[in-house]
Order: sequence, then structure tokens, then C-alpha cells
Amino acid sequence: MILKLLQPTSAFLLILFLFSSTGFAQGDLMIMPKRLVFDGTQRSQEINLINTGSDSATYAISIVQYKMTEKGNFEEVLEPEEDQRFATDYLRYYPRQVVLGPKEAQTVRIQLTRTGNLEQGEYRSHLYFRAVEKQTALGEVNTEEADGISINIKTVFGISIPVIIREGSSTTSIELSGIELNKEEEDIILSLSINRTGNMSVYGELSVDHISLDGTITEIGKVRGMAVYTPNTKRDFSMKLQNVELIDLTKGKLNIIYKTEEGKILGETKFDLN
Repeated sequence: MILKLLQPTSAFLLILFLFSSTGFAQGDLMIMPKRLVFDGTQRSQEINLINTGSDSATYAISIVQYKMTEKGNFEEVLEPEEDQRFATDYLRYYPRQVVLGPKEAQTVRIQLTRTGNLEQGEYRSHLYFRAVEKQTALGEVNTEEADGISINIKTVFGISIPVIIREGSSTTSIELSGIELNKEEEDIILSLSINRTGNMSVYGELSVDHISLDGTITEIGKVRGMAVYTPNTKRDFSMKLQNVELIDLTKGKLNIIYKTEEGKILGETKFDLN
């Protein structure tokens, strides 16, 4: 999931990642689910849009392309990078624009098309929902003064979700490496790398448990919605550990697990603290 905050009067672009169990929301727009995966069992799926606000809103729907950096950020691209495949040519979606009244919901349908000759592997594009700016009434002025210059600032929100097509069996495997513990002021930060090999992306939950010398297990970290998208082979990640005041981080072990939302373990490693 990606949130764009665009200010057309400048080159500023902010991308923010939001995670939840089944969907996510920004402003007055809620989207469910937060990602779509076509794995050969379905030819069409639906996305539910809900206006949780008290005013009507209009959203234009389009497809955009992103690459993921090793830090987990997204950057918009026009052409696929090496070993990256876009899903655009194999998707049909409608409607292309929705108008939602207060508390109103709307379904957007996404269908596969022309997928008969797909090569083995994964194809990904992002469905982008952009808020359409309301027209300013004639004579109404919305300006800020900067050094005597009148500037009209217009902010447009947009949210995107990945749409993934998978062809064939997955050959992907995961290894967790580069485990480090660092103290930043009062916080303990765990850093690691998620290394991916194979033909498909991964998505899931990263959890950290402390195992004391007497075998007591304490959960000290969990992050949902962790993805490593193709063609990336590595994602570096850092997280703040919780409940560390209850344990001795100079003894025992950390058990770090990366697993799917369904509970399948993708990667696991133990880090000795002694």
C-alpha cells in the first residue's frame, strides 16, 4: 500500500506506508483488501471502497508502476527494471472513476485478460486511487503569502495497492541475515536483512521473541505487511523492540521468524545474545 501526498506547485512527493490486517484507510477513504494476488485460481476479484467521511468525494482510478528499494521504499518507474514484469497488459478494471457519498461504498472489479501465454513468474502493477479535487467556487481564493508572492496550494491525496499475477509454481526462498542490536537513546533497535531468491515476491509478518536461559519466551517485536517484491533480492529493515524493560538482552537468544499471513514460515533464525 502506498499513500501519495502531491502538491502540484512543487516537486514534493511523500510516500507513506500503512498497514492493517484486511484493509487500510487514509483520510476518508477506506480500501479492502489492501492487495490483490491472482495465483491461477481466480479470473476476477473485487476491491471495496468506502467513504467514511461526511462529504461526497470523487476518486479517479488508474494503474501506476513502482520499484521497491532495498530500504523498502517505493519509487515510480515508467519502464520495468531487469527481471521486473508489469501486470498492466493483463488487467482490466472498472469503473475508472467513482463518486462516493457520505458513508457510501462502491465495488471496483479487476479482471485478468490475455494471460494465455504468460511466462513463469510474477507480474506486478499498482492500482492507484486519486482524489479528484473539488472545483473552487468563482471568486473564492485559497492562497498563502510568501515573500509578497501569492501562492495557490492544492493538495491531492492518492492511495495505491499492488495487483500481482503469478504464473506457475514458486521457487522463492528466504534467508534472514545481518542481525544487529543497537541502542538509540531509550530505544533498542533490531536491524536485519531479508534475502529473497526465486521467481516470486514474499509478503508477511516479521516477529521477534526473546528466549531466556530458563526457556521463558517473551514477544518483543512484530511487524505486519512486510514485503520483498521482485526483482529485489534484499530488503534491509529496522524495528523498535517492545517490552525490553522486562528482559535481559545480554543473555539468552532472539528467535526471529518471517512468515506468511496464513502462518507458513518463510525464514527463521536465532541470534545468540550471550
